[in-house]
Amino acid sequence: MATTPRPRHHQAANVGRHRPQLDPPRFTQAPTHPGRAYQVFPFGPGATPYRAQLGDLVSHLPDGLDKKMVFHICGDTGGVKNPAPQQLVASAMEADATNNTADGEAAFFYHLGDVVYYNGETSEYYPQFYLPYEFYPLPIVGIPGNHDGDPLTTPDTPQPFEPSLSAWKRNFCSDSGGVTNEAGDIPRHAMKQPNPFWTLETPKANFIGLYTNVPEGGAVKDDQKAWLASELKHAARDRAKALFVCLHHPIFSADTHHGGSPAMKDLLDAAIAASGAYPDIVFAAHVHNYQRFTRKIDDQEYTYVVAGAGGYWHLHSMAKFKGAKVTPPFRQVDDPDVVLENYVDDTHGFMRVEIEDDTITARYFAVPRPHEPPETPPRVADLFQLQFKANKLIR
Repeated sequence: MATTPRPRHHQAANVGRHRPQLDPPRFTQAPTHPGRAYQVFPFGPGATPYRAQLGDLVSHLPDGLDKKMVFHICGDTGGVKNPAPQQLVASAMEADATNNTADGEAAFFYHLGDVVYYNGETSEYYPQFYLPYEFYPLPIVGIPGNHDGDPLTTPDTPQPFEPSLSAWKRNFCSDSGGVTNEAGDIPRHAMKQPNPFWTLETPKANFIGLYTNVPEGGAVKDDQKAWLASELKHAARDRAKALFVCLHHPIFSADTHHGGSPAMKDLLDAAIAASGAYPDIVFAAHVHNYQRFTRKIDDQEYTYVVAGAGGYWHLHSMAKFKGAKVTPPFRQVDDPDVVLENYVDDTHGFMRVEIEDDTITARYFAVPRPHEPPETPPRVADLFQLQFKANKLIR
């Protein structure tokens, strides 16, 4: 009996969506489904061009930040369904901030989005944000992810319970910086960031943070596109500092769930062409694992990182090459200028980044799995160094 071929279009039948291309992996590919629609979002209390000095946001900072600066960075932390992975990462970050001061005292945590699952609701900020970081001793800044901006609806209530990004804005773009109701009995104050997309200026680096909204693959309107090019050009005037671009949806990814975003690649490449400035590292999340890529342009080397295993329970595995899990370093045949250097897809973790002189040293700490003995220490699963003034990997 003849069978009907399975439809390949995401709207063609009542089946699950298709995965990205798995073998061989593609670092950037069009989404296999559109995801949720673009959401109009509230702007923050700051004035354009939405810049903030670290010292204006944080009351206490380590001494000597103009000589050496250390920070933590990761995304996709919300511990819905199973809080154990998020707590393991938060505890490891707390221990690093408290005990690992000989190599430099960490100053802050930059969050790459998806603070609260599944839809950014106010009621989840206590269990998924304030409680896990109750004893984390550093301020937390960052950008929203798609789940932070995706308003919650049900079949019986098609209108959202809360407007898009309303809870995130209240806790990260506060007018007053006071303790919100969501914090409950936790004394952590809300951040006074100027806007969902904004630039953080620190003594050793400038962080240009985008909000890539809700649709799969990300979506950015013309006003933010123009802002990005302008901020790149402005930040590049000070080459004594490192330059980072942070966005939730990754440009490159070799995973089996989301993949890298052509729209975000086009967005950044256009801004680079318009500004003449290239970020030293592009940090992203959304994919729930860790990946590091090097992109070579002429004789310059630029780093792209996915750090999306900050606590959400479901990790995303990597694609295969000729039937086996891809082995780094790995190049696509038709795009040899981008190399997958390393990845971790079987455990959660966070990054510790140090900037001293013109050298960036970054480590990815993989934390123990929930079933492993609690005294198991985090392990350094990746380490790299780059000289940002010369755009060269040195380790």
